[in-house]
Amino acid sequence: MTDPDQGGPASPSSQEDQAEPIPLGQRLLDRPFLLLIAGMVVMFLFFTGWGLVEIASLTEAPLP
Repeated sequence: MTDPDQGGPASPSSQEDQAEPIPLGQRLLDRPFLLLIAGMVVMFLFFTGWGLVEIASLTEAPLP
């Protein structure tokens, strides 16, 4: 690999670019079990919240 500006080998700055912190999204997608757990937690919270809203919005049933 050569540096196009100088015609020599790759500069150390290109190696430093690889040392940048990995973004959160990429770290999450690199761990399939963490992604599975995160998906289950999100769905649990969503459906539990939806169910609680449905229960709270029910009208009283008239007794015969």
